[in-house]
Amino acid sequence: MNRTAKDRLPSRHHEEHLGPVRTDAGLPRTALLIVLMVASLALFCVMVPLHVSLYGTPIVVALPLGAALVGAPLLSLVRPRTASVLACLAAWTLPLTSLHGSQDWPWPWSVPAMIAFTLFVLVLTLTHGWRAGAVPLAIGHLGPLLSAPLLGRSGSAVTDLIVAASVTAGAFLLAVLLDSRLRVGEELSREREVSAAEHSRRLLVEERTRIARELHDVIAHSTALTQVQASTAKYRLPDLSPEAAAEFDDIARSARSSLAEMRRLLGVLRTEDHSPPLAPQPGIATIPELVEGFRRAGAELEVHLDEIPADVPASVDLAAYRVTQEALSNAVRHAPGAPIDLQVVFEPGAVMLRVHNERVPASPKAAAPGSGNGLRGMRERVSQLAGTLRHGPDPDGGWTVTAVLPLTDHPEESA
Repeated sequence: MNRTAKDRLPSRHHEEHLGPVRTDAGLPRTALLIVLMVASLALFCVMVPLHVSLYGTPIVVALPLGAALVGAPLLSLVRPRTASVLACLAAWTLPLTSLHGSQDWPWPWSVPAMIAFTLFVLVLTLTHGWRAGAVPLAIGHLGPLLSAPLLGRSGSAVTDLIVAASVTAGAFLLAVLLDSRLRVGEELSREREVSAAEHSRRLLVEERTRIARELHDVIAHSTALTQVQASTAKYRLPDLSPEAAAEFDDIARSARSSLAEMRRLLGVLRTEDHSPPLAPQPGIATIPELVEGFRRAGAELEVHLDEIPADVPASVDLAAYRVTQEALSNAVRHAPGAPIDLQVVFEPGAVMLRVHNERVPASPKAAAPGSGNGLRGMRERVSQLAGTLRHGPDPDGGWTVTAVLPLTDHPEESA
């Protein structure tokens, strides 16, 4: 019963004010239209000749009245009020133009006219609700009911009136029941969708909370301990040289910065609406501070940084900083002592980041090959911004990471 908007018939609520349109018993729009067109054409081909030959209805009258009555079900899909007027007008007029035939034939409702009107009430009720179907049901039967005594044919018309009213009322009740069933099915489908979305959100929140707890209990604790040890080293070890004390101060400063970043990340993970806290984020303008931290750690860095435009999107600004940070960290870990060249170049519509380290002899200080999570993280950041990332060894034995980020707004940033 769960149907998308494009599988449902177009609503004319703004014109007819009769509520949303619903397809008949879950039929897709195309199948319903085909069935109604075939039924209307068949009824028209039978009704007009029957009224002309058996009821004596002039053909110039039978054609438009027959077209109005059999076309009302189709017209009701988009213009229910207009279709109701045409159907009731035909139901009132046809008996008045069918007085010259034999009284052995059903009157005031012929069999094709009764079927056509019943089909109209059924379709109108299913697509626009019981209120829309009840009005033409009552008005359409009122005309033939009044015309019988006025024309002196009450005796022969009673059976026909009872049969027509019973059949049409039965179709109306059936449409009301089907309409209620469709409504209940749609409500259940919506409830299931809401429940599934809530379940997924709860699982996501639980997973984010678990990750935040692990980060706090393990990584944040170790980083805080490192910061405390580095900050108190010059007091606990009085024989430290000034150079060693300065080195411990740099370690403590880096640990404090890491703790600040960790607290921000924990805040993001523990926010259920996925909205990060309103705190300043690092960007391209803070890359010089990042470089100074690596230089204090002993890295030999050459930097070329273009003038930063004023309209750099926040998502690009943060991604450029994180990609640069990861590329420099990889170069320092895997090629200790090698000269590193960093370039941040603003091109038309994009910013290009290039980190290159030269080849160094094998050294026991070099880190073992990593798991690749750093490169994977860089790829994810760049791909989210529709940028490009290239990394790999150079012919001279060095390593180069190049990222190009478009300077445009992105859905992730505006969402």
